[in-house]
Amino acid sequence: MVQKAKILLVDDRPENLLALEAILSALDQTLVRASSGEEALKALLTDDFAVILLDVQMPGMDGFETAAHIKRRERTRDIPIIFLTAINHGPHHTFRGYAAGAVDYISKPFDPWVLRAKVSVFVELYMKNCQLREQAALLRLQLEGGGHGGHAKESAGLLAELSARLAAVEEQAEALSKQLDDDSADAAAVATAAHLERKLTGLRRALDALEPGTGGPTALPSQS
Repeated sequence: MVQKAKILLVDDRPENLLALEAILSALDQTLVRASSGEEALKALLTDDFAVILLDVQMPGMDGFETAAHIKRRERTRDIPIIFLTAINHGPHHTFRGYAAGAVDYISKPFDPWVLRAKVSVFVELYMKNCQLREQAALLRLQLEGGGHGGHAKESAGLLAELSARLAAVEEQAEALSKQLDDDSADAAAVATAAHLERKLTGLRRALDALEPGTGGPTALPSQS
């Protein structure tokens, strides 16, 4: 059974958390509530999340400060953050969100379908990342054991399959980047594409390190 991804919902208003849960329930993933920045940081100490939906306006520690703490931690710095705000903000306010590490910045009220589609992209990336890491770890154990005969052939076949799967995703990401360049996309789309490219580069390095003659397995990229 494939483990569900966890999505962290951070908002000080219970009705907003209910609304987010209603919108994202169709994704059939695990939704985790946090009613403050402090509560969100506590949840991030123990669990891995595919994406964080973070309200900007909260009493005490606001969204910007919460994001700054998230990005300072090695364990959590690569988790995508989508800021949600009710403020009729200008360019400077939006820029502050991206500077704080957000991959997207959405104003309330937002289109439920659009929000669900954006979140699903990061869930899909997270799940693919987990699958590739698990398969690469299995292969690494086989190689470390010095498998011979059938085991060696099985390892080589698995490595080739992993490489082919990753190559297909890399091709899609390259096409997306070209499209963004052609369409002069907004900062949110560009940031999302850049995040995807960074994760793919890390996965490619991990697989390349498992190739025979590269000096043996190396550490896999950190999860995001």
